[in-house]
Amino acid sequence: MRGMMDDIVYRIAEKAAERGGTAYFVGGCVRDMMMGKESKDIDIEIHNIIPSELEIVLDGLGKRIETGKSFGVYSLKGYNVDIAMPRREKATGSGHRDFRIDVDPYIGEKEAARRRDFTINSIMRNVLTGEIKDNYGGIDDIKNRIIRHVDDNSFPEDPLRVLRAAQFSARLGFKIAPKTEELCRGIDITSLSAERVMGEMKKALMQAETPSVFFEVLRKTDQLDFWFYELKKLIGVKQNENYHKEGDVWTHTMMVLDEAAKVRDTVSCPLYFMISALVHDLGKPEATEIKDGVAHAYMHEIKGLKYVESFLKRLTNERDMIKYALNMTALHMKPNVAAGAGSSVKSTNRMFDESAAPLDLIALSQCDGRGKLPRDDKKLAENLDFLTERYGVFMEYMSRPYVTGKDLIDAGLEPGESLGDALRYAHKLRLAGVEKDSAIKQTLSYAGKKKRKDKKK
Repeated sequence: MRGMMDDIVYRIAEKAAERGGTAYFVGGCVRDMMMGKESKDIDIEIHNIIPSELEIVLDGLGKRIETGKSFGVYSLKGYNVDIAMPRREKATGSGHRDFRIDVDPYIGEKEAARRRDFTINSIMRNVLTGEIKDNYGGIDDIKNRIIRHVDDNSFPEDPLRVLRAAQFSARLGFKIAPKTEELCRGIDITSLSAERVMGEMKKALMQAETPSVFFEVLRKTDQLDFWFYELKKLIGVKQNENYHKEGDVWTHTMMVLDEAAKVRDTVSCPLYFMISALVHDLGKPEATEIKDGVAHAYMHEIKGLKYVESFLKRLTNERDMIKYALNMTALHMKPNVAAGAGSSVKSTNRMFDESAAPLDLIALSQCDGRGKLPRDDKKLAENLDFLTERYGVFMEYMSRPYVTGKDLIDAGLEPGESLGDALRYAHKLRLAGVEKDSAIKQTLSYAGKKKRKDKKK
């Protein structure tokens, strides 16, 4: 039995056919079908009827939404299906914004498919008959796992296609054809909007098994300079070979990123977590120094914060993402160091309290440890056991009764700056496991001593 989405598509196709039109599945949904995958986004293209005729068809099936009437693009309210008419596109400016679009219902399947970016996305499937139109060899490229551009002239007109090539390579595990790679190398992507760049990077981070491929493609095509400048600086930065035999900081970061992809579905903020894995070592280029032939990157987690901020602010204004990534970067060294040193409960409590997402922090520290050579899985397992046990202790401490502002006001402290200072002191006692009654007494004593000290100044 056809689902609701399939049903509306077939009804559109049938009604269009009654008026002489032909409906095709197009784009990614056909590619996914060829690869045996389910596609959430359905795109159909209606040939051989004029826009007014198509609008009559759609109006008879539901509430028509004109998502781009001048471009021949429609949808129906309540259905996740894009309905388009065949069209030609010609760039008239820079970036992914300025195109002259000419709707032509009678352009023909081959010419309509020419505007597609890659051959794997140019395949068309007749909605009613199932007949396949593959004018540019997309089926063979799927079989051979190749990403190849459709048209030499139109491909470079849209700089977003450089990033699309990279994310498709990462998501699908396909190689990019040499000529397509060469074209990507010569395209200026600086005029793209941050939203578009972030959108393609997000697809790679969240959908690819090996998101590192996205960045490796951009490296190979010399496209890191503008949007990914801080990442490019990782290339060639040496690491301490006693702990990092895998190579430079770039190599380590890519390995950590791929490890993070394996656990992203288990953390509280998957996208933020992946971003943090990407940026966690941005401080190493500045922090690294060579002493007696050995590379050291002391305090790189703190020195990297300004680079994390500059990188992410170039791509997004999502404050929560930036805040999370800064927090994870600053703390990413602490879990494994704490576990290795067998740190006190007070110390690990303080670490978890500072963390925006303690369990995510533990996960990142594990990825950091797995994304290197040699990899000590036994030690990482021991660290995980230690940190998991200590997180349980932290949560138990946090569940106990604790000193509140009301408690201190009831005990005689006045609201104001001194109360805030007293509450911070009380919180330290809470992390140390001091019982509430004792913590109130100690906090009042602390506040009294501080007040007397301040008066003497």
